[in-house]
Amino acid sequence: MKLYSGPVSLFSRKVEIALYEKGLAFERIGVTFSQTKGYAPKHPDVLALNPKGQVPVFVDGDLSLYDSTVIIEYLEDAYPEPALYPGDPRERARCRLLDVFADEIMLAPLRFLMHRTEPKPEDLERWEAKELKAREAEPALAGHFATLDCQLQGRDYLCGAFSAADIAVFMTVFWTRRLAGPSLKGHENLAAWYARLSARPAFAKVVSEILAEDAQLSAPVEGAFRE
Repeated sequence: MKLYSGPVSLFSRKVEIALYEKGLAFERIGVTFSQTKGYAPKHPDVLALNPKGQVPVFVDGDLSLYDSTVIIEYLEDAYPEPALYPGDPRERARCRLLDVFADEIMLAPLRFLMHRTEPKPEDLERWEAKELKAREAEPALAGHFATLDCQLQGRDYLCGAFSAADIAVFMTVFWTRRLAGPSLKGHENLAAWYARLSARPAFAKVVSEILAEDAQLSAPVEGAFRE
């Protein structure tokens, strides 16, 4: 197995956590990235295997896949133990919806915060314009935190047992905190869930690697991981 992965790619790291949770050995192939040029030049294998030219790209023998959700669903079908999706069809569908919630609904406002790891440009007006949009997006993220907090009432995990939904949502919550988005203060259920997942070896490994890469690749973000 091979995984073409970006050092600070939310979706690449999401797949890595799933692979670690399933105990699957894989070769991680890092692709070139910088905060100023992005993924350029793009890895030739990524361009050949993914029409979007994006990571993650996963290879298992003669099969190649892209899109983090498709990859994790394949891992579940091909390597079912330990399970990352509930057995009950209704909970399984709910798990998939939570993945969509993380990857599409939460990501929409989160995108407006992503400039914060880039070096500040000489044109500070341009930076301030981006910051204005980021501040406008933060209430939507806080609202999503409140929704998740309610869903976690009386639950250790989003779908009862640990699942792919927890991986997807954790990564988006972690990214929000990494970019100095809303804090977890006042969301006791969400904060306890976040701490619970952070203590799992797969999550701890990936988080520590991202933070190490940030130290080399990213501008410091004031207010990141605030309580």
